[in-house]
Amino acid sequence: MTEHNEIRVVIAGCGDVGCELARILLADKVKVWGLRRNIEALPAGVIPVKADLSSPHKPVDWPDRIDYLVYCAAANGHSPEAYQQAYVTGLQHVLDWTAEGTQQPKRMFFTSSTGVYHQSGGEWVDETSPTQPESFSGTIMLEAENLLRQSAIPSTAVRFGGIYGPGRQRMMRQALAGKGYADTPVSWSNRIHRDDCAGVLRHLIQQDMAGHSLDSCYIGVDDCPAPLHEVMQWLTRQLNTEITERQQSSRGSKRCQNNLLKQTGYQFRYPDYKAGYAALLASSGNSGVCE
Repeated sequence: MTEHNEIRVVIAGCGDVGCELARILLADKVKVWGLRRNIEALPAGVIPVKADLSSPHKPVDWPDRIDYLVYCAAANGHSPEAYQQAYVTGLQHVLDWTAEGTQQPKRMFFTSSTGVYHQSGGEWVDETSPTQPESFSGTIMLEAENLLRQSAIPSTAVRFGGIYGPGRQRMMRQALAGKGYADTPVSWSNRIHRDDCAGVLRHLIQQDMAGHSLDSCYIGVDDCPAPLHEVMQWLTRQLNTEITERQQSSRGSKRCQNNLLKQTGYQFRYPDYKAGYAALLASSGNSGVCE
């Protein structure tokens, strides 16, 4: 590719998911900028943009021409203030910086959450389901989605379920400690492997590049919603441990559909929790789970 035709992607909030997305985009010969406070943690080949999304000051390394912008920040804590700063204030700053550029992005992607759904009785939900979250986190995510939707940039929000993968092994640690969940009432859970999060974002960028029409929102979960107690029972069997303590889940219970995403042609690397956790267990040899 010539410099003029080179695809340029900026990943704002280039953390765990963002870094994995950067790696696979670099393999596609895409030019990638990664914005984060600690630029030493960026993968080799990513052009660093050292900045704090909470600051309104435009980073000196922010590119003037951007083809695709991916906003995948993470809050520094589980509080209304931390969420507001990460997902609304930070997003507004990025929109302001982008508006000053010589070329507006073809599309912007925002990593949202299935927490925007309030359903808690095991209902199936999709992109058309009502969103009336009672939690501050879901409410703020919806506020961020609306902020993006009101901008002049074409945009797509991907509502990811619970993300697991390398470095995200909380449930495996719980299984090792013998902690499980009660089987009644059933608490349905929805998840997606970190690698599939990055894969979904890359796929949607490719779809847009190819001229395919994208929806404003997709649910990003694997093919198999599963009761939490079943997931923990399976994990304890793989780890040769036993559940000695059962708790009620404090999370909502719903079953999220990924039909709209799969209609775009995306094929999951890990279509269910068994495939994803089996890969994690194999890579750790069952010994590095708690690291």
